[in-house]
Amino acid sequence: MSVKRTWWKEQVIYQIYPRSFNDSNGDGVGDIPGIIEKLDYLKNLGVDIIWLSPVYESPNDDNGYDISNYYKIHPEFGTMTEFDEMLDGLHQRGMKLIMDLVVNHSSDEHKWFEESRKSKDNVYRDFYIWKKGKNGEPPNNWKSFFGGSAWEYEEETGEYYLHLFSKKQPDLNWENPKVRQEVYDNMRFWLEKGVDGFRMDVISLISKRLEFADANFKSFGECVEKMYSNDPRVHEYINEMYETVLKDYDITTVGEGPGISSKVGLDYVGADREELSMIFHLDHMHLDEGPRGRFDILPYDLIDVKRVFKEWYDAMGDAGWVSIFLDNHDYARLVSRFGNDTTYRVESAKMLAILLLTMRGTPCIYQGSEMGMTNVKFDTMDDFRDLETLNFHQEFTNEGMSETDFIEKANKVGRDNARTPMQWNENDQAGFTTGEPWIKVNPNYSFINAKAVLDAPNSIYYFYKKLLAFRKDNLTLVYGQYEEVLSDHEQLFIYRRWDDQEQYYVVLNFSDEPHEFQIENISAYQLVIGNYKNESDSRLRPWEGRLYQIPINQRFIT
Repeated sequence: MSVKRTWWKEQVIYQIYPRSFNDSNGDGVGDIPGIIEKLDYLKNLGVDIIWLSPVYESPNDDNGYDISNYYKIHPEFGTMTEFDEMLDGLHQRGMKLIMDLVVNHSSDEHKWFEESRKSKDNVYRDFYIWKKGKNGEPPNNWKSFFGGSAWEYEEETGEYYLHLFSKKQPDLNWENPKVRQEVYDNMRFWLEKGVDGFRMDVISLISKRLEFADANFKSFGECVEKMYSNDPRVHEYINEMYETVLKDYDITTVGEGPGISSKVGLDYVGADREELSMIFHLDHMHLDEGPRGRFDILPYDLIDVKRVFKEWYDAMGDAGWVSIFLDNHDYARLVSRFGNDTTYRVESAKMLAILLLTMRGTPCIYQGSEMGMTNVKFDTMDDFRDLETLNFHQEFTNEGMSETDFIEKANKVGRDNARTPMQWNENDQAGFTTGEPWIKVNPNYSFINAKAVLDAPNSIYYFYKKLLAFRKDNLTLVYGQYEEVLSDHEQLFIYRRWDDQEQYYVVLNFSDEPHEFQIENISAYQLVIGNYKNESDSRLRPWEGRLYQIPINQRFIT
């Protein structure tokens, strides 16, 4: 193998969104004791690394991604003692924990910002980015990810502060070395506790282009890539983070990278860069976004998805590494977005599991995918909780869009789809809570739930479990080369993974219709895993997926 072996390449991440995972005390909010109750469930599935979304003290404007104290656990999630118990429980089971590092911005209720906004000569003023307006308007035309201007005016000092997200999430000023040192001290605090790394939220945005010129681009996505992200100093900062903290620990780091294209991916994760272990590449998740972003929905097809995976494989080569994901807390449910969540929900959920767990990269499973959880269908805006959705609802309806049309969009792409409570059983509130949940449970919990999949030997859960075990026992699926076949086919995704020891073909049908494919000497190949009970040779049924192990001397016929 030409790729260097490391533990974090061979393991699988499972993301827990704690607010929606499991509520132990009936207050309607998931918590750390609730996670502790489910550790054996996770261990039995076969995942290795738990990525825990923020549990820090926060006013929860953006569900914990607005942190008011980086050293404390929010009381609704539990105590630091319970956090330590959870961490010990994971380690006792041979599992690891990575925390969310959210340091592009803090909460406006953090003591730093409360001081910063008091006066221009406050010692914390330079912890954030303050600018004078222009002709009674904001300093420039930058837009927030959550809609509206990225600047908020403060009467007290007569200046604007920058917030690329919510106005309650002011951006930290990484030009200030005191800010960076505060971040590094906090990282070391958690690493000394024994956490095994960090998922770094929007890490590509931390360095700002100090001229703060207007952003005149055709789309918001282009603005993010060319104006908000990838400023040259971002690599100086991440390298400094590595030299100051990360290199002293055997951990892993995963960068979330808005605006990181395949052209610059190696700048963050190249083996010689001493920056990040891997990044989540987001290109496939933004294929359906128009010029205005998430709720400006455009059509896309499988060819586009295949192109993204090929571009990133080529860009990384043997020098870089990515984490592969198909959904998380910021996107729609994978079976609703990439599969068929009605007629072929089980089949397409299993097929997508094959894709997720046979690509080169460290897979990341989002909570509930292992049971085939789907998007929710809310009927009224009163049911939505996500700040981004609520802001764009106001923006789009003010421009004339009907309430019904916006709700239809939100039910397709909104972030609340992934945030409805985990469906543990068929009891009230899906067994998530004995109280009133903070967001409604998906009504299909009566038949889509953990108890149901655990009781059914051929369920999605056990399909994931089998795939996870096979992947770990066959490192060709981790490190092997990748070659796409039939790149211009609009329904089939077929690729080869190989090294000098083994060879595999993955054959996936992304459609409701059967399709023929051709493999020479198919009878000589072993069908390792498939999502239908009986193989039907060269005819793929709707949403069928197969993993073949192939003699090294055999070739594929296109």
